[in-house]
Amino acid sequence: MLKIIRKRIDVERSPLLAEDHFQSDDVNERWTVCSGEWWIEDGWLTGKNPDNAPGMIISKDDYPGNVLLDFEARTVLPCTHDIDVMWNGCWDANTNERGVAYVAGVAGWWDGKVGIEKSPEYKMTACTPIFDFTPGNTYRVQCGSIDGHCFIFIDEKLVLEITDPDPIDSQKYAKIGFEAYSSYIQIRNLTVRSICWEAVDQHYDPEF
Repeated sequence: MLKIIRKRIDVERSPLLAEDHFQSDDVNERWTVCSGEWWIEDGWLTGKNPDNAPGMIISKDDYPGNVLLDFEARTVLPCTHDIDVMWNGCWDANTNERGVAYVAGVAGWWDGKVGIEKSPEYKMTACTPIFDFTPGNTYRVQCGSIDGHCFIFIDEKLVLEITDPDPIDSQKYAKIGFEAYSSYIQIRNLTVRSICWEAVDQHYDPEF
């Protein structure tokens, strides 16, 4: 179970939409490389991009609705930052940039923060420096959203959540993807699930 404000996510009951253990040598079977360098190496989806800009890879398939992404990730030393992932997203061919999307990042925002933001206007951004990130270590990341209620768990601990007052139309924008922002990262054991959740009545019991 993953618990966020007034909601409980049942991961085991959440229908599996896709999984990728990155066993094929051809990264282009399931993914579209939009920018940066991307390849598969020993079961790891590997992204390398030295530029101060998103190096993006995006799913060929659509995953509409409330989705939960679950994967393992690490930076490749000497890289120390920016493991980034998107959902409820799209790629804007006119600008050759990511369009509408929710984006979560680990060790990002120039100061090693964990955060969630909403592309492309970035008027919704929430970040925190409290997660003690160690470059090169492998972390389990679980992130997604329920009708705009976005969250990110690392190693099964809630690190950040934020509610979007103007949720993305998740039926219209349905791509997932990963981003190397001036970074060198690896992803493995990805699953994508349609979120099964229930509302929770939270209240305080009198303490005095």
